[in-house]
Amino acid sequence: MREWKGAVAFITGGGQGIGLGIARALAKRGVRLALADIDEAALSSSRRELAQVTDVEVFRLDVRDRQAFASVADEAESKLGPVSLLFNNAGIAPYSSLSKMRYEMWDLTLGVNLMGVVNGLQTFAPRMIERREGGYIVNTASGAGLVGGPNVLYTTSKYAVVGLSESLKRDAAKYGIEVSVLCPGPVATDILSNTERIGEGLSVVHREGANRDTEAFLRSGTSIDAVGEMVIAGMEAKAMWIHTDGSIKDYVRMRMEALLASMPDPVADEVS
Repeated sequence: MREWKGAVAFITGGGQGIGLGIARALAKRGVRLALADIDEAALSSSRRELAQVTDVEVFRLDVRDRQAFASVADEAESKLGPVSLLFNNAGIAPYSSLSKMRYEMWDLTLGVNLMGVVNGLQTFAPRMIERREGGYIVNTASGAGLVGGPNVLYTTSKYAVVGLSESLKRDAAKYGIEVSVLCPGPVATDILSNTERIGEGLSVVHREGANRDTEAFLRSGTSIDAVGEMVIAGMEAKAMWIHTDGSIKDYVRMRMEALLASMPDPVADEVS
């Protein structure tokens, strides 16, 4: 079993949603927390709650800003100690039909969902390697990163995070750093309203009716506290993939069967 007490965790998107669920699960185990989020009100609320359980520092951070990421990392480690648990969790759920897509939508989506993960990795992995004490990195993707869906912007970003994590796990193991990728199904968060709030003037959400339906679907999903415990269990098992439910199992099976069926059979060597 992993020794949690006294470790330091850095969680992006840690003020709310899945990030807060992970923070709560870690706090119960005595982990010291550095929470980064773009929402200062959410950070203040989370700090008040979690400071009753463990040491907490909060930082306003746009995960696309590499210089800010480095500065926040320095400050977090100076106050709490070396970060050995990294949760690249911040994300948005934008949507656009193909006919309305613009470069700015791609920049926003990939900037937060993919480059936010890259920036977290590039900020903290070299520090972990230099210390030679190992560590753990959990990247939040989505079930949409395992099965192609109709939301091109979101699916593209999440597939990239899954591929990054699967590849990273092999290389990071040489340094004693474990890697998992969280692929949640529906989780009861406010990700759609948060996406709209930071959408930078872009129309990156469904039309109003569809948005309400999607929000209701998400609210019926797994609680953030349950997800936090699932993440801990996945880390204890050193799992490559951490899932919150089995809702996409049949779709994954169909995808894999179709992928395997598309490959040609081996060509027998010609007999001379």
